Amino acid sequence: MQESVMQRMWDSAHLSGGNAAYVEELYELYLHDPNAVPEEWRTYFDKLPSEGSTANDVSHSTIRDHFVLLAKNQRRAQPASAGTVSSEHEKKQVEVLRMIQAFRMRGHQAAQLDPLGLWQRPVPADLSISHYSLTDADLDTTFRTGGLAIGKEEATLREIRDALHQTYCRTIGSEFTHITDSEQRSWFQQRLESVRGRPQVSADVQSHLLERLTAAEGLEKYLGTKYPGTKRFGLEGGESLIPMLDEIIQRSGSYGTKEIVIGMAHRGRLNVLVNTFGKNPRDLFDEFEGKKVEGLSSGDVKYHQGFSSNVMTRGGEVHLALAFNPSHLEIVSPVVEGSVRARQDRRSDASGDKVVPISIHGDAAFAGQGVVMETFQMSQTRAYKTGGTIHIVINNQVGFTTNRADDARSTEYATDVAKMIQAPIFHVNGDDPEAVLFVTQLAVDYRMQYKRDVVIDLVCYRRRGHNEADEPSGTQPLMYQQIAKQRTTRELYAEALSKSGSLNADAIQAQVDDYRTALDNGQHVVKSLVKEPNKELFVDWRPYLGHAWTARHDTRFDLKTLQELSNKLLETPDGFVVQRQVTKIYEDRAKMGAGGLPLNWGYAETMAYATLLVEGHPIRITGQDVGRGTFSHRHAQLHNQKDGSSYLPLQHLYEGQPRFDLYDSFLSEEAVLAFEYGYATTTPNALVIWEAQFGDFANGAQVVFDQFISSGETKWGRLCGLTMLLPHGYEGQGPEHSSARLERYLQLCAEHNIQVAVPTTPAQIYHLLRRQVIRPLRKPLVVLTPKSLLRHKLAVSTLEDLAEGSFQTVIPEIDSIDPKKVERLVLCSGKVYYDLLEKRRAEGREDIAIVRLEQLYPFPEDDLAEILAPYKNLKHIVWCQEEPMNQGAWYCSQHHMRRAAAAHKKSLVLEYAGRDASAAPACGYASMHAEQQEKLLQDAFTV
Repeated sequence: MQESVMQRMWDSAHLSGGNAAYVEELYELYLHDPNAVPEEWRTYFDKLPSEGSTANDVSHSTIRDHFVLLAKNQRRAQPASAGTVSSEHEKKQVEVLRMIQAFRMRGHQAAQLDPLGLWQRPVPADLSISHYSLTDADLDTTFRTGGLAIGKEEATLREIRDALHQTYCRTIGSEFTHITDSEQRSWFQQRLESVRGRPQVSADVQSHLLERLTAAEGLEKYLGTKYPGTKRFGLEGGESLIPMLDEIIQRSGSYGTKEIVIGMAHRGRLNVLVNTFGKNPRDLFDEFEGKKVEGLSSGDVKYHQGFSSNVMTRGGEVHLALAFNPSHLEIVSPVVEGSVRARQDRRSDASGDKVVPISIHGDAAFAGQGVVMETFQMSQTRAYKTGGTIHIVINNQVGFTTNRADDARSTEYATDVAKMIQAPIFHVNGDDPEAVLFVTQLAVDYRMQYKRDVVIDLVCYRRRGHNEADEPSGTQPLMYQQIAKQRTTRELYAEALSKSGSLNADAIQAQVDDYRTALDNGQHVVKSLVKEPNKELFVDWRPYLGHAWTARHDTRFDLKTLQELSNKLLETPDGFVVQRQVTKIYEDRAKMGAGGLPLNWGYAETMAYATLLVEGHPIRITGQDVGRGTFSHRHAQLHNQKDGSSYLPLQHLYEGQPRFDLYDSFLSEEAVLAFEYGYATTTPNALVIWEAQFGDFANGAQVVFDQFISSGETKWGRLCGLTMLLPHGYEGQGPEHSSARLERYLQLCAEHNIQVAVPTTPAQIYHLLRRQVIRPLRKPLVVLTPKSLLRHKLAVSTLEDLAEGSFQTVIPEIDSIDPKKVERLVLCSGKVYYDLLEKRRAEGREDIAIVRLEQLYPFPEDDLAEILAPYKNLKHIVWCQEEPMNQGAWYCSQHHMRRAAAAHKKSLVLEYAGRDASAAPACGYASMHAEQQEKLLQDAFTV
C-alpha cells in the first residue's frame, strides 16, 4: 500500500484514524479482487488516482503458494532432467506471456459486439493456444501471469486463457495498447482484468439500469403510437445510450463536476432531451404538433433543438447543456469544445475538473467527416484543450443507406480515427447494459485522471430505418430481417433479471406503467431534475436581449490614460531581447503614443485591446498567425531572441486584469472557427476574435458561417458576439488570398443577423472593436481587414481620433470640396478608396466627391442619406469596387444604394465601376491587374 494513496483516502473521505486498518484491508482485498469488496467501496477505489505502476501488491500467502506450485511442477516433469524441464517450461512461459499480450491487443476482434449477430469476423489465430505451440496438455500447467491482474502471480494455462477470454472477448472490445504511456496501459489492464471485464452489480443498480432502459424504450413507443410516421430519428436499437449518459452525469458529479455540455446529431436527441435533460414531454408534444416558438423568426425542427437544466448527483447539483445542432452532424463537436473551454475559463478551471464535454456521434459521420480529425487534433493543444472529451459513438452499423464497411470507410472500425491522439476505445455490445455501465465508468475515471479523450463505441442498430418514414428493407434486407426478430434491449435485460431473481415480473411491469402514466400526464420523467436550479451555474444573457443595432454607444477613452497604457505596452522583462525589426515597430509606437507620429493600424488595434481590458472585458484571439499578424503589423506576442521565450505585454497591464488569451492556432479553419463560435456564445462580456491567415481561408469553415454564425439566432435564439477578421485586398498577387469573398457574407445577411464592416482607418478599427463589446448588442461581426493599408501613408489616425471619436458607418468626403460643385459622387469600400483619392487629387477634380461605406450590413441608410444631403447638384452616383462584378458588394448591396440614391434625387441612377464578372476572384498576372485597376478607377470618374 502506497502511503500517499492512503493519505488521499483519509483526506478525501475524512476517515478517522481508528478505521485505517479496516480500510487498508479493504483496499488490499480490492487490489486482488475488486468484486470481493462492497460496490460503494469498489467505486471509491476505482476513482483513486494512479501513481506509477498499477500492479497488484502481492500478499505473503501468494508468495507461499508460488513455491508450492513450483514444487508440483517439478514433480510433474519427472523423469526428464531438471535442466530440460526448466528450459522447456521457460520457453512455454515466454509463449504464455506473448499470448497474454495478444489478447490485450487483439481480443476485441473476437469479442461478441454485434447485438444482431451479423458481424462475421474470423477469430485471429494468435488468440488460440495452438498459435504458441501450446496444447490442451498444457492447460493444467502453472505459469507466471506476467502482470495479468487476476489476483495472483501464477495460474494454470486454463485459468489464464479463461480470464483473457472473459476480459477481452465477451461483450466489450477494448483498444488501449496503442497508447504509448505505459502507466495508462497498466491502468486499463488492472481495471479490466481484475474483474474479468465484468464487475458484479447490485440489485439496486440493476433495477436502475432497467428503469433507464424502460424510459428510453417507453418514449419511443409512445411517440410511435401518438405520431406514427413522423420523423423523429428515434433511439430504438440504441436505448443503452440513456443509462450510459445517466452514469456519466452521476459519476462526473461525484468528482465535483459542476457543468456538462453535450453535443449530438439528431439520432436519439428527443430521447435525451426528455429522459436525460428533463424536458417536459408536453413541450415536446407541442413541437410534434407544429406549434411555433415565440421569439424565433424561423425556428428549427425539434430534433435540432438544444436545452439546459440542472440535475442532482451524488456530488451535488450539475448544470447540463445540450448544444443546438444543425443536420451537419459532426460540426457541433468543436462548438461544444469552445463552450466548455469558455465555462472552464470563467471558473478558472485549468484542469478541466469542473466542466466536462460529451460528444455523441454517429458511426458513419465519425469515420467520414474531416472535422472529427480536426477536433481530435485540437484536444491537447494549449488554445483548445478542455481536459478530455468523452466521445460516444451510436454505432447503428449503417450510415443513411450505406452499410458495407468497405463503402463506409477504409478502417476496421469507425472509431479508428481516434487512435491518432492515442485515445482509448471501448467497443461495447448495446444489448448488454451492465457491460455498457462498466465501460462508462472506465471512461469517466480515465478522463478524470488523465485529462484525455476517450471513446465508447456503442454497437447497436436502428430499428426503424434512417427515419420513421423510410422503408429500410429496400436497402438493407438481411439486416432488417434480423431486426424484425430482435427483441429489444429492455426486454432482454428484464428477462435476465427476472430469471436471476433480481426483479420480479410485477416490479418490471410497474416501471413500464409508471413511465407511461407520466407521459400521459405530461410530467417530467427525470427524477434527479432540480426544479429550482442554482443560477450561479450558468451565464445570465438577459442584459444582452432586445437591443437594436442603431443604439448609441460611447467608445471614447480618456487621452491621458490611453497614453499611459501605450507606454505600459512598451515594457519588457529585464534581459528580454526583441528582434531588430520588431524593436523598430515598438520604437515607432512610442512616438505614436507621444503624438510624434501618426497612428497606424497595428497601434490602434492594440490600443483597442488595452482599453477594453482596463474596462473589464476579457479578450481571446486565435488564428494561424495572430501573435505576429500575417502581415507583421500586430506583434502582440514578443519572442526573446536569446532563449525563445515569449511575452505578451497585454497580459501585464495591471494586477488582477481580465484574461487576455492569444494563441497561434493549428492549421485548421472549420474546427477552430466552430470552437470560437461555441466560446463566444458562452461568454457574452468578452471580445472573442478569430483571424483568418488570409480572408479566403474562411472558405474551409463555410459550414460554420452558414449553419451557426448567420442563422443561430433566428433558428435557436442563440446570441453570439464573435468577431472574424478576414484580410482582403487586391494587390496583384493572383487569385488566391486576394479576396475574402465579401459577397458570401453579404448574401447571408438578413433580419439584422450579422454585421459586415470594411474599415479603412486605424481609428475605425479601434472604435469598431470597442463597439463590439461595449454596446450590449451581441451580433457576429465580419471585418474585412486590409493588407497594404496596414502601412499606407494616408491610412493613418491621431490620438484624438481614438480618444474622442466613434465608429463611422459612413465616412464623408474628407477634402474641402464645395458640395455645390459636385456632380459625381463615388461610393466605395476598402482599399480602393485611397486609389480613388490619389487619382482625384492628382487630377484636381473638384466635381467628384468620394464617400466610404464602412459598414455594409446592416446597411446605414440614414447615415448615408445625411451625407448625401448637401450634394444638391448630383448627376451621377457610382459604386466602385475592386472585385469582379459578380463578387464583392455590388450584387448584394446595390438595392440599398439604389434606394438611397432615389431618396436623394429620383433621377439618379446607380452606376457600376469595377472589374468585369469573373469565375476567379482575381487575375494572376501583375500587368493585367494594373490595367484592370486603372480602368476601374477611370470608369468611376467617367462612366
